[in-house]
Amino acid sequence: MPHRLVTSHKPASLSDNSFTLINALKLDTKAELDALAKGLLAPAASLSPKFFYDALGSTLYNAIVLTDEYYPTRTEAAIFEKFRREIAAVIGSGKQFVDLGSGDSVKAEKWFAALKPSRYVGVDISESALNDALSRLAGNADAPELFGLVTDFSRVLDVTAVIEKQPTVFFYPGSSIGNFLPDDAVWFLKQIRAHCVTHDCGLLIGVDAKKDKARLDAAYDDALGVTAAFNLNALRNVNRLLGCDFDVNDWQHRGFYNEAMGRIEMHLEARRAVKIHVRGEVRAFTAGERIHTENSYKYSPEQFEAILHEAGFRSPKLWQDEKRDFNVFYAKN
Repeated sequence: MPHRLVTSHKPASLSDNSFTLINALKLDTKAELDALAKGLLAPAASLSPKFFYDALGSTLYNAIVLTDEYYPTRTEAAIFEKFRREIAAVIGSGKQFVDLGSGDSVKAEKWFAALKPSRYVGVDISESALNDALSRLAGNADAPELFGLVTDFSRVLDVTAVIEKQPTVFFYPGSSIGNFLPDDAVWFLKQIRAHCVTHDCGLLIGVDAKKDKARLDAAYDDALGVTAAFNLNALRNVNRLLGCDFDVNDWQHRGFYNEAMGRIEMHLEARRAVKIHVRGEVRAFTAGERIHTENSYKYSPEQFEAILHEAGFRSPKLWQDEKRDFNVFYAKN
């Protein structure tokens, strides 16, 4: 899932006996909110999925991954468990481990025993999440040196403040790469490769696969309505941030697989004609008009291998579950 928007700034480098945490977040909150307002007022209205993640939105996302229909998280985890030794043998041990979008660092922690990393670097937009994760990891006997970098890499990836020039594995699980437009995904992967400044670096990445439309539709529109609540909650967050007057009862969730584009799309659709106040301007929505909130691209193995090659990575190796629902790649620089 996409990265979160935070509105606090702590230009700090914090350290204790167990880890070092550097805040390099350069977030222009005014510019972020200006862009949000502009997107809502546009003829084809949209909002960035980063606005899903207020406190309630984060809780709802954690519930989504537990629904019966949402397979990516548990399928990726099963691939990691089944092939962990084989993947670790391909990657090699003792490397620096850079965890992009680290969150609670649980996925990365499961690799410590197999990869025996020399250093762990968590990278996330949330300082509180990083601090909590590193504090917890400090109690793991298998944990290496621990570092954290607070930054928003959805625009530019710059981790030079915390990484060393040594063999490195970059870790980007969860199919978050699918939230980028394909050209932007190539650009992001090129930035990762640019940080591979020594021999024997690589990227371990999870990528959701193309599959039956009905299964994809269900995964993003579950029967319990958890994903619907997650999407609708963005309107509550927008009201708080911009002082708008969205009524969630006037809107409904739409999540579906666009086969022509090869992507899941999430929208909020007006149930009836409504008028919304956005920073003193009135935006009229007709019944059935939508606000586009998220894309999630799905890739065949061949498609994503081509993207890795275009970004400059080589020798990609692939692991899949038995149903081929999900792809895990490791590619060298």
